[in-house]
Amino acid sequence: MRRRVKIYAGLAAAIVPITSVIMALGGTPASAAIGGSGPYPADYETSATLANHTIFRPQTLLAERLPILVWGNGGCSANGLSQGNFLREIASHGFLAIANGAPNGSGSTNSQMLTQSIDWAVAENSRTGSKYFNKLDTSKVAVAGFSCGGLEAYAVSNDPRVTTTGIFSSGLLNDADDYQLRRLTKPIAYFVGGPSDIAYPNAIDDWGKLPATLPAFMGNLNVGHGGTYDQPNGGEFGRVATLYLKWRLKGDTTAGRTFVGADCGLCRSQWSVQQKNLTLDDGTPPPTPPPTTPPPTGGTPTCTAVYSVQDQWNGGFVANVSVTAGTAALTGWRVTLTLPSGTSVSSLWNGVSSGTSGTVTVANQSYNGGLAAGQATSFGFQGTGGGSGTTASCTGS
Repeated sequence: MRRRVKIYAGLAAAIVPITSVIMALGGTPASAAIGGSGPYPADYETSATLANHTIFRPQTLLAERLPILVWGNGGCSANGLSQGNFLREIASHGFLAIANGAPNGSGSTNSQMLTQSIDWAVAENSRTGSKYFNKLDTSKVAVAGFSCGGLEAYAVSNDPRVTTTGIFSSGLLNDADDYQLRRLTKPIAYFVGGPSDIAYPNAIDDWGKLPATLPAFMGNLNVGHGGTYDQPNGGEFGRVATLYLKWRLKGDTTAGRTFVGADCGLCRSQWSVQQKNLTLDDGTPPPTPPPTTPPPTGGTPTCTAVYSVQDQWNGGFVANVSVTAGTAALTGWRVTLTLPSGTSVSSLWNGVSSGTSGTVTVANQSYNGGLAAGQATSFGFQGTGGGSGTTASCTGS
């Protein structure tokens, strides 16, 4: 059973301890060294064709194509500079890094914004007249995020364009979401703040449930949930994340030795390290076969839906809806949510929704529609307004 640590969605409250952690490590958060420490001084910009995002890149675009990192911020914050020191550092080593949210933006983000970042990069790389025309390596894409942003990264990690996933001080909140682990086929890395990190139990639980053959790395640095993102150049997390991306997206095996083997670079440091299926040139394992749909059994397909509030704050909440098949197997399901006045859905995962307020219908995704008799799955959403008063009903097929 997963220990549920509710630290992620929409959480201004989860960001408060971060500042105190950083101050404990060395005073008030420091400004980034201009341009980062890499060979390509970097800064950020915005684009009219990618609203509500912040783009970090070398100030002078390189002759070599830039691999791509798309990033979800801590607290799902819509401030694209939330981990600005960290992302500028990565960009200064020859990467394009796109954060959810505008510079100094307000509000919250969702996982679809990571997909928008990938879509935009692919389009700009192929658009004649774009500054990025043939300047990006769209075959090398990392999706990653911190805390709530890590949940956003999980949600899109099965995008076929993604090369690797990075989970920073995050972990799934519910056992019902473990299918997101089972569908992973590309290398994954966890960078966590040690046992004092409130996401540590969730990350450890996820680690134990990864597919048996998946290449995976976990590093714990005992700094707590806040990490080192606000330190100059992103501190130790910035250094290590850059090395990981150099290995996975640029094929730099010298950087890879930081993570691979009993004598890896981090194995001889203050980091606590775990490894699974890692070799310097392991690449991508064979794809995991898609889940099969259970054959229908006798009886009429029915299902039940149970709505529950997982977390709530002033003006917003996170809810989970558990869907359970009846006495017959399902090939699909559809849940009808009736939301009270003043309540709306701002982002949703593990389902396909229609509508955002009033009556909202949510159908299964391709990977969670087939349920054996009595089997359960779930979807979740972040909402605005109050979390109470919503009703849910289910129709099976």
